[in-house]
Amino acid sequence: MKDANLGTTNYIDIEDLAIVNKVKELTSGCESEGEKLKAIFYFVRDDIPYNMYAVSGNAEDYKASRILSAGKGFCIQKAILFTALSRAAGIPSRLVIVAIRNHLISSEVVELLGGNLFFPHGYSQVWLNDRWVNIAATFDQPLCERMGAAAADFDGQNDTLLPKTDLKGNPFIEYIDHHGIYADLPWDYIMEKMPVYYDERWQIWFGDEMEALRQKYDGARTDQDKQ
Repeated sequence: MKDANLGTTNYIDIEDLAIVNKVKELTSGCESEGEKLKAIFYFVRDDIPYNMYAVSGNAEDYKASRILSAGKGFCIQKAILFTALSRAAGIPSRLVIVAIRNHLISSEVVELLGGNLFFPHGYSQVWLNDRWVNIAATFDQPLCERMGAAAADFDGQNDTLLPKTDLKGNPFIEYIDHHGIYADLPWDYIMEKMPVYYDERWQIWFGDEMEALRQKYDGARTDQDKQ
């Protein structure tokens, strides 16, 4: 089972030269798998800033190499990149697909999506010390500071998922539905399930036509103005 989570796939393209070179750079000098994973975690968390407007209806935008080149991504893109870099470092890694509720999301996004429920949300699992460890390198430190929430930290050994509350104790992230564990991104499954969570507005959210891009741009600009 672990071997199935070590190889290259359509989206987790660990043989891409940029992925290979980046993981060599990040893990140079690391003496243990835990140290390698910490280096990868903080790179993906902070050097690939979270951007929910990186959502795309083009499946090619979910390849790890494309995400690395873009230098930004939303949750599932960052999970794909973390998974790919971990595998490229020789550590079995896989994707977990869930739905979450984000209680701190802006009213503009709620209006665009029809609520604060997000699907797909993704994080990674890595095989470390003879067990699967959950790792979510989702929100970067500067974004967490703006939201008033603690950034997830990884100690090289234990689970790190998104916090249930912000720094004031208000609800933040709520894990709602679990959609399985995958060796590669289940694109067709995700597309099939989108209407379960959203009305027709999800096609704007995932769309790459000019009107969809304009609405996403306007939403991003509004969020930035508020920060």
